[in-house]
Amino acid sequence: MVPDVEFTSYYGRPVVKPAPWGEEIAAYLFLGGVAGGSGLLAAGAQFTRRPRLRRNSRLAAIAAIGLGGVALVHDLGRPERFLNMLRTIKPTSPMSVGSWILAASGTATAAAVGSELTGMFPSAGRAAKVASALLGMPLATYTAGLVANTSIPAWHDARLTLPFVFAGSSAASAGAAAVITTPAKQAEAARRLAAGGALVSVAAALGMEKSLGELGEPYRKGLPGKLSRVAGALNLAGGALIATRARHSRPAALAGGAILTAGVIAERWAVFRAGFMSASDPKYTVGPQRARIERRRASS
Repeated sequence: MVPDVEFTSYYGRPVVKPAPWGEEIAAYLFLGGVAGGSGLLAAGAQFTRRPRLRRNSRLAAIAAIGLGGVALVHDLGRPERFLNMLRTIKPTSPMSVGSWILAASGTATAAAVGSELTGMFPSAGRAAKVASALLGMPLATYTAGLVANTSIPAWHDARLTLPFVFAGSSAASAGAAAVITTPAKQAEAARRLAAGGALVSVAAALGMEKSLGELGEPYRKGLPGKLSRVAGALNLAGGALIATRARHSRPAALAGGAILTAGVIAERWAVFRAGFMSASDPKYTVGPQRARIERRRASS
């Protein structure tokens, strides 16, 4: 029997290249979640006749889309590079589909906000509001598919669970933004969305780490591990404060919304940095490959 040896790559270099993204993309992952979740919340507020919540959610959505677009273009280097991605649509490419989702959602949300604030073109405004709501969910979660479609081990192997993490945190961040900006009487749905999203996000993150096995280590060690633990604590604390105190206390609503927002930011940065950590260590690429080969041998 020959014992397993520790794998080292040529000259100690990573087996896969890290993603060519700066910190702006981590911000974009967060802002896309806020925008998508807020678009859905605005549609729910319109259906339940909560005008203040509806308007604030749509304003949060358009602000997040605008800031997210700035972050994306800044990472690309030149604005025309984003426009070039819209020249064609490739259904098999998350980057291509995501670019169109962002552009369509931004256009629809801007039209919806413009119609609501000015009262002009009500028919077009109603269509834009429906489109903004329908595009909210893919906008909130497509970034999970985007990063999972890369060769980065900690992202790619989490392709089945990462969308649930992003969906939960998107709901939490959208709810938190609405709780901060909306009076308590109209923010009941936002409080429920924030608290429920926080629970889903934390539970999905724990489930993701467990399902990844050895590849879950980048989410538990180093800076990503610290960010993950901080995110879990802040999400639970912010969600609990919103659920128990925000209805009767404006300071509690502001504090809970701020804490929950910080938790979601930490969660997105943890996922972002964990991907880079897994790409830099060859064992996270070779280890899962060996495990898959051994499983095939055992089953044959």
